This record gives sequence, C-alpha cells and structure tokens, in this order.
Amino acid sequence: MNTPKTLAASIALACATIMSAHAAPQDTTTQPVQADSAFVNPDWANSAWYMGAGVGRTRAKIYNNDLARRMSGAGLPLTGFNADNKDTGYKLFLGKQFNRYFAVEAGYFDLGEFSFDAMTTNNRMLHGETKFRGVNLDLVGQLPLSERFSLLARAGVQYARATTHYSGNVLNAVSGPNPPHEGRRHAKLGLGAEYKFTEALALRAEIERYRVTDAVQNNGDVHMTSLSLVYKFGRPAKAAYVPPAPVEVAPAPAPVAEPAQPAPQPVPTSEKVSIAAEALFDFDKAIVKPEGRAALDEFMSKLEGLNTEVMIAVGHTDSVGTDAYNQKLSLRRAEAVKAYMVSKGLDPARLYTEGKGESQPVADNATAEGRAKNRRVTIEVVGTRTVNK
Repeated sequence: MNTPKTLAASIALACATIMSAHAAPQDTTTQPVQADSAFVNPDWANSAWYMGAGVGRTRAKIYNNDLARRMSGAGLPLTGFNADNKDTGYKLFLGKQFNRYFAVEAGYFDLGEFSFDAMTTNNRMLHGETKFRGVNLDLVGQLPLSERFSLLARAGVQYARATTHYSGNVLNAVSGPNPPHEGRRHAKLGLGAEYKFTEALALRAEIERYRVTDAVQNNGDVHMTSLSLVYKFGRPAKAAYVPPAPVEVAPAPAPVAEPAQPAPQPVPTSEKVSIAAEALFDFDKAIVKPEGRAALDEFMSKLEGLNTEVMIAVGHTDSVGTDAYNQKLSLRRAEAVKAYMVSKGLDPARLYTEGKGESQPVADNATAEGRAKNRRVTIEVVGTRTVNK
C-alpha cells in the first residue's frame, strides 16, 4: 500500500504549492491584492472550467455473504472473518461550472487497498487483498450561504475496477490466486462544503460513498472523507478605470487684471442617479448586462473632478414575489453594481450598498408601468468639488 500513500503525498504537496503561489503577492503589496482578490467577475466565475486534486481517508465495508456461501458450498464453513478496512485515497477531477448552482465533474479516483482473513475449520484460512480504482461522472449542486462559503451535494455514476490477490490453503473454495479484474458501474453520492479564498481558488471538504464489487462478487461500500483544492482557469485581468479624455478648449484671451480674489473653496455637492433595473439586469438576475455597464460608465464619467467622500448604491424591486425574496434580490443587485464600479477603479471602502426590496415604491405597483418604475437601482455620491463663485 506504499504507492497510494506516495501518490497522496504528492497531491498534498502540489496543493500546497498552488496555495503558496496565490498567497505570495500578499507579502509585497497591500492595496493591489485587495482589489485583485475582490469578487468582481461573477459572469466568469459562474461559467469557468476548473480542475482539482484531493486526498483523504477511506473506509471500506465489504459484505462477506457471497464468500461465506462459496466456502460453505465447498464444505468449508466460515468460522471467522477479520478485515483491514482503512487506507488513504486520492482523486483528480476536471469540471465545468454551468451557473452559480450547478456544475458537472469527471474524475479519476484511487480508494486504496483493503484486505481480509477468512477462517474455516481445521485452522485453514483464506487471505485476500483488493485495490479499487476507477472513474466517475457527477452532477454537483452548490448552495451559496455567503460570497465565500457554499454547501455541496453530488450524485453521479462511477466505474470501479477491483484488482484482487488471494493466498492461503483454501483457494479452491473461491478462486485462483489472481482472479480476473472485476469492473462494475454503480451510483455515487456525496456531501460537502466549499470555501473560496479567491474567485479562482477554493478549498473543499467532502464525504463520498462509492459502491464496489470485488473479484468474487462481494458487494460493499467505500466511504472517502477528503480535502481538495479547486482552481478555476482563465480569470479575467482587472480592468483599470480610464476616465474620458478631457475636451480641448481654445485658449481664452488674456484676462484683464482685477483685484486679487480669495482662492476658490471646495463646495459640498452630490450626484444622484436612478437607473431602471431592466437597463442593468435581465429578469430575476443580479448580473450587470452590457447595456447596464454602459449606463454605469456614463455615470462614472460625470464624477471626474469630484472628491468622493461616500457613495451609496440602493436596490429596489416591485411588489411581485415575497418580501424576503425581493429584499435579497435588491441587495444582490446593489452588490453587483458595486462590484462593477470597483472593477473600474473606484475605492471599495467608500462605496456602500443597501437593499430596500419593495419597501420604497415611487409609483403604483398595481400597474405594469408603475412596477417598472419601482424596479431600479439608485446611486448617490456625496463629496466636494472646487468651483469658482
């Protein structure tokens, strides 16, 4: 059983190397890392390809009914049965995220090696050793509880191949010393949780059940408890916000000398805009679409020259749906607007979000026109601008 343990150690070392590579930039700078690690690419994260590697502890429960029947048929009643049912397992997998809630994964697994001693009369014994390796295809469901933490559930099909070796003085009761490999398709289930370090790197903890069949048709279950690192490919580079080029103005004629005037003082001011939800989002979604990005770009261009002190994005909905659902949807939409504006270079520490749900309508929800006016996101900026009085 040295090979699986060596492979498992190699996987653990590779996982640690990936984590170190992502952690290294934190030692050299602070502000750029905060911006880079922000969750500002939901479109990419919810449709990316990913790969992962995991290692963990396996525990087998092999039912010996068929073995006992075979030995009894050969006049060798089973008088004792001992099993070594624990080992180290590992897995490698490749997946595709369909959306925030579902993904599909294909993988290879090695569940380790398990052995047993079957005793019969006259101190005769049969010793068996079995390794299980195979491939799987799973549908993975994810339930996000926060921006970083999610619960997982998986169901799929797996093909496990058993490699078995027997020894002892009652081999004729069951098989030869090296029976043919046995491969069977069975269902596969699992539960777990995932924590995202960044949009690209996450840690999973899972427990999975593999149904297996050995070379003499004994059925059983192998449970694997594992930790895995998951890495998503192709994360977009953070786009820096580039303000519009200033309009060139013809030089003014030389001013006539006037008495000295006091220097202009910053004057408190505010900018506020209300953008219809249909312009920003698709129906029942909280991902900013291209038309919405253009509206937000236009608003940000008006902030040039404004010393921003605080900015508040507030989401509103109509009265269709439950209060609790509308409250969450309005907050998610405000957070999506914030994420986009942060990706364009705004300081996230000055940008706050609120979700008001359906509590602050500006029109009558009894009509379609009124409900459309109520579905909106308002953005208010408070700051100072230097103007000449």
